[in-house]
Amino acid sequence: MAKAPLLLVPGVLCSPRLFAAQTAALADTADIVVPDWRRAPLSIWDNWRSAARWVVDQMPARTFALAGLSLGGMMAVEIMQFAAERVTRLALLDTAMSSQNEAERAVRRARIRLADEGHFELVLGLQMSRFVPAYRLADTKLVDEVITMCGEIGPEIYKRQEELAAIRPDRRPDLPKIKCPTIVVCGRDDAATPLALSEEMAAAIPGSELIVIEECGHLVTMEKPEETNAILRRWLSR
Repeated sequence: MAKAPLLLVPGVLCSPRLFAAQTAALADTADIVVPDWRRAPLSIWDNWRSAARWVVDQMPARTFALAGLSLGGMMAVEIMQFAAERVTRLALLDTAMSSQNEAERAVRRARIRLADEGHFELVLGLQMSRFVPAYRLADTKLVDEVITMCGEIGPEIYKRQEELAAIRPDRRPDLPKIKCPTIVVCGRDDAATPLALSEEMAAAIPGSELIVIEECGHLVTMEKPEETNAILRRWLSR
């Protein structure tokens, strides 16, 4: 049986390492492409459409399954605005579709300023509290892997990702237009994009399924890889 083309889109500070467990576990059923932000020109971050088009251009297959985590999920819904006919199924992992208010933009600007002033390690520490639940911080293997991944992206790409996230459009009105089979997945204890946001998305997308991963935070693919792999395998085989 032919493998399904699968595009996995990482989030802020996330290299392809974010999907390492999925790339390995699903290789028997999917031809997987994970865009690497380090290979993209910095100009893609000028606006949402240019970033989303760069992501799509990484996918050689005409049609494909599409999954994204956090910023990657936002990018996936942006892709649906101009290439919905290419997407056979959609998975939105730990993400949100609302725009940012001024207070949220101010927090992002503060993190950008810290990175500009050479305090990238401090930024990573702040992000860890959003990425990984407090009860998992003693898991040194997980924490080391996340820190390594974030370090791979580095401050220059990170700053541009934050700038883009700060001006993201409100895509909630576009969610009811999604027609392909869709799942919305969220860690129960996600501090970066809380579960209520996933519930809102799932309610707005016709026929979608909400899947909650217990005892898990923002990075479901790394925190609960086996459970996430099983979810994606079922999604691909529908």
